[in-house]
Amino acid sequence: MSNASKKQDTEEIGQHVKMLLSSVDEVVQDEQSRRAIKQSLKQLADVKFALDESSIVALTDHKGRIQYVNDKFCEISQYDREELIGRDHRVINSDFHDKSFMRELWETISSGSVWFGEIRNRAKDGSHYWVSTTIVPFVDEDGKPYQFLAIRNEVTRLKQVEQELQTMISNVIRIQEDERRRFSRELHDGIGQSLFSLQIQLDRFISDQGKNNNELQLIRESVSSLMADVRGLAWELRPSVLDDLGVVPAIRTYIENYSDHYGIEVTFDCNLRRRLDVQAETAIYRIIQEALTNIAKHADVSEAKVHLSETDSEIKVQISDSGQGFDTQTRSQGVGLFSMEERARIAGGQFQLESTKEEGTTLTLIIPL
Repeated sequence: MSNASKKQDTEEIGQHVKMLLSSVDEVVQDEQSRRAIKQSLKQLADVKFALDESSIVALTDHKGRIQYVNDKFCEISQYDREELIGRDHRVINSDFHDKSFMRELWETISSGSVWFGEIRNRAKDGSHYWVSTTIVPFVDEDGKPYQFLAIRNEVTRLKQVEQELQTMISNVIRIQEDERRRFSRELHDGIGQSLFSLQIQLDRFISDQGKNNNELQLIRESVSSLMADVRGLAWELRPSVLDDLGVVPAIRTYIENYSDHYGIEVTFDCNLRRRLDVQAETAIYRIIQEALTNIAKHADVSEAKVHLSETDSEIKVQISDSGQGFDTQTRSQGVGLFSMEERARIAGGQFQLESTKEEGTTLTLIIPL
């Protein structure tokens, strides 16, 4: 919008304020009341000026038709005011948000509640921009909205930085898994096989010299112990069964080892009968692994449940316990929870956490197919 248009809008506002002040002088006789009304009008004008200078503002009627937009709205959307008045916000809809998102927004403000969120819009030239949005319903005496005031602030650059950070985290996790896979293979196929060959040679020496050779027996036991440590380390890095046979055999093996180590019985319910892509299988395995580790550390239980199911539209994973639980509003997010959320996002899924003190915790991962 041109500087001339902005100047004209400012002058019009000033004229309106002067007219209102003149009306107050004519209608209100009491000097104290007159001063109070004038002060209120000036405060309203000052608030409007501050909003126009700092925010993107729009006012719509109860059907969502635009009645007013400020200069910043026109500037960021690239539409003239005349192109916007009388139309609804579909004129800047980017089609980024699904129908459920928009339905939830409309249901919230239609009920008289304030809605907060971030929305991606489309400017007149087709470019996209993000706005942090607050929509405030103005309600009548019956509690029904008759107008909606939308106050927005542009956060496009912030969203770009956020996306760049998420991409970087995704790359770090992917590289980490690749390195874990490589080291695991190296330990299993390299050092592990060398130790196995050494054990066979020791068995031959012991067989040739007799089983009473205590020194050779001690060496063989040390080699066997070292082989077990190497296998355990390779498994912790990344179990080969996860890549060779899939996520279900990997989870079953992990649960068996987990129960033996922690003494916690885990019920595993699964109807998955096929291989998934590597990102989905890795996310499912790591989230189950992290969740069960947290149960062992914090839940103080003897039982846990893992549910893995497949439908035509999604893969659903739930890990639950009936332990101590915690307040999700006050407890800070640790590295483990952050890692699970990021793995779910990388796999294109959704991650949810529900927990209640003294009742337990349930983690849910949903990956659309």
